[in-house]
Amino acid sequence: MIGPRVAMAMMGRVRGWLFLAWPGAWVAAVLGLACGVPGGADWIPGVAAAPALACAGSGRRRCVAVHGGLAVAALFVPGAGRPRPGAVVAVVAVLAACFWLADRRRRLAAELARTREVAVAAQRVLLRPLPQRVSDVTVAADHVSASRGADVGGDLYEVLATSYGVRAVIGDVRGHGLEAISTVAALLGTFREAAYDEPELGGLLVRMDRALARHVAERAYAAEEFVTLMLLQLDEDGQVDVLNCGHPGPYRLSADRPGRVLALPLEAGEPLPPLGLVDVAAEAKAVRCGRLLPGQALFLHTDGVADARDADGAFFPLTAALEGAARAAGGRTLCARALVDAVRAAFMRHTRGRLTDDMALLVLHRDAPRVPVQACGARTVTRRPGVPRV
Repeated sequence: MIGPRVAMAMMGRVRGWLFLAWPGAWVAAVLGLACGVPGGADWIPGVAAAPALACAGSGRRRCVAVHGGLAVAALFVPGAGRPRPGAVVAVVAVLAACFWLADRRRRLAAELARTREVAVAAQRVLLRPLPQRVSDVTVAADHVSASRGADVGGDLYEVLATSYGVRAVIGDVRGHGLEAISTVAALLGTFREAAYDEPELGGLLVRMDRALARHVAERAYAAEEFVTLMLLQLDEDGQVDVLNCGHPGPYRLSADRPGRVLALPLEAGEPLPPLGLVDVAAEAKAVRCGRLLPGQALFLHTDGVADARDADGAFFPLTAALEGAARAAGGRTLCARALVDAVRAAFMRHTRGRLTDDMALLVLHRDAPRVPVQACGARTVTRRPGVPRV
């Protein structure tokens, strides 16, 4: 059975051959009309379109030169009529112009490719790819920007292994696309620094709120600039602490028997207001949400997922899609990467690729029990919470 990547590669190759052969087929058709309809209309000047078709199709200078040569040769084919000097001049002029345009197109395409490489590198520094494993948690994430051609937008996420446990953040900046990137950079930079220093999630939230306030003040943004945000901490024993600021709540995924996966909302209490609307109190406390048992997973998302609609206006059925994706991804044994890929595929099918807001997915899968103490010869070494094994 041919895989989707192989099929797409084959289709691309077929389209490439069609683009190469189409100008030659045009010259052959014009010659057929010129030789088969004697005494009628003068079809032969139509071969001047061959180099233009080659330039528009493949854009290669060699292809333009070959089909331009065929067009010039067609003017002198016996039976096609006596070539007129004007037709020869027209074909040569079109050939020269298309050759120059093909060269310019090649240089512009190379410059665009280099610019895109720089942009992709910068975007990956901002919203960097997550490792497959953070401490004893398997991690997978994905995102889609509503801005065409952009890899990042107004959604943010990060997962870090700290001495306090595995800490994760997911958020959604007001607005979407490229205009929200600077706010995303300010928040992620603060989280990546403060997550290692602040012992409580409340202190971490205060640091991020102050960073947002400084960012807004420096750029004279409107007063209604805000960010929905959720901080999550997973201790060594699987205890889950959540501090939610107006963000969609997470789901707990568990496979209770083969072929059945439950996706239940994680009870995290009443959320706080989004960052930027009110001052965050320094004594803000995280909500304890029970333990994440080995084999269970947490699914986090932004509101661009749940609020997405299809052409008929129906919302994306997140819970049903999540349970179906979890079943397809592995039955009793969940797989973070396969789960994210399946939910994204269902989301893109539902919206048909028409996005009005950015979307982000994040899965934390506790796939194995943790071992806090291990014997090492005559010594017993206790591994600190959240510190990965060496």
